[in-house]
Amino acid sequence: MEFNIETPEQDEKTLRRAQVRFVTKLKAPLKVPNTSIAIPSNLTRFGLSSVVNNLLQSVNPEWKSEPFDFLINGELVRMSLEQFLLAKGISAEKVLEIEYIKAVVPQKEEEPCLHDDWVSAVDGSHPGFILTGSYDSLGRVWKAEGLCTHILEGHSGAVSSVRFLKSDGMKNVTVATASKDQTLRLWKFDAEDLINHPKKINAFKILRGHKASVQSIAAHTSGDMICSGSWDCSINLWRMNESDAEGDQVSTKKRKVNNQADESQFEGEAVSTLVGHTQCVSSVVWPQHETIYSASWDHSVRRWDVEAGKDVSDIFCGKVLNCIDVGGEGSALIAAGGSDPILRIWDPRTSAPVFQFSSHNSWISACKWHDNSWFHLISASYDGKVMLWDLRTAWPLAVIDSHKDKVLCADWWRSDSVISGGVDSKLCISSGLSIQ
Repeated sequence: MEFNIETPEQDEKTLRRAQVRFVTKLKAPLKVPNTSIAIPSNLTRFGLSSVVNNLLQSVNPEWKSEPFDFLINGELVRMSLEQFLLAKGISAEKVLEIEYIKAVVPQKEEEPCLHDDWVSAVDGSHPGFILTGSYDSLGRVWKAEGLCTHILEGHSGAVSSVRFLKSDGMKNVTVATASKDQTLRLWKFDAEDLINHPKKINAFKILRGHKASVQSIAAHTSGDMICSGSWDCSINLWRMNESDAEGDQVSTKKRKVNNQADESQFEGEAVSTLVGHTQCVSSVVWPQHETIYSASWDHSVRRWDVEAGKDVSDIFCGKVLNCIDVGGEGSALIAAGGSDPILRIWDPRTSAPVFQFSSHNSWISACKWHDNSWFHLISASYDGKVMLWDLRTAWPLAVIDSHKDKVLCADWWRSDSVISGGVDSKLCISSGLSIQ
């Protein structure tokens, strides 16, 4: 079967064709007939997408075209078919099997959620709400419709990091915030409580111990402990229980609430401190029970043994680092970004990056792996863009430019949305992403 598609004018004798078979793991009605066809070898992914859409329409006249991406031997095609085959040394003499997947393109830009100052922190790990932190010293809880349901009030400096810890569905939600006021605070609320919103709430516990701004927090997998990185070059570990516990020195203080009844408020101290960085600990993650990873302005990524209280491996990249996340295949790849436009990814067993993505034009402020994919992650930058990456290609799958100024934070939400905040004081939500 020969398939004709409009291509730039070219001598018919020099127009080479390739025999291909399109395959997919997608379910009907996204499956094309399992036959080989001849197509022009100068087609790019846009031309290949037209071929697949035409094949789908031949089976289902009601089919509406949509964009696809294409993989050959597990690698995404980002040039013409002929150029790809030459670059990879693949013979065009045999029938070429091309896998197609849905293109990762945001389908909708939600109405931005406005703040009173820069949005410096965001967490989308709970599917029912979004947690943000701002330079106005407040934390906020948002519904998808741009509805702010709760305001976390109490910090005296900009909120630099926010983290969901645990909940009983939408009830008894516990979250943590960190601030430039050198403290962390723990909060409880009912996310289903929409009466008199936005409802102002106060922290049930204040964690003191850092001697400088707290830059980042991460939660233990159980949600019962957190760690924090600070400008004082240390990482502190904390318990989040509400009552006294061994190793967690707690004092109870009284405070006025709306000039009415007094409430008890606990204060806690760190149960241990990890020391080794020589400059600001800008980002921490706690992906496994016994292991914490940290990134620092001292140009290093460190892996810490929590029980031993020591760093067991160091990676140096020669650049100030702003962010770190661990994920990918086997949840074992380290992604980090900092004071240049390059997003670097390491295998912990090697000292040199295994991937380097360099499409940003300024410092990288945030990076985050997708929870359900070995290949996908996002990065945010001071260039005002959020980029979606796939390890199977060196080019970004999508560029989200919802912001008009520096992007300071970004995360995934509900697996199919990207959320981000920045200097324009907006929380932006890009939804409808198809991650495979």
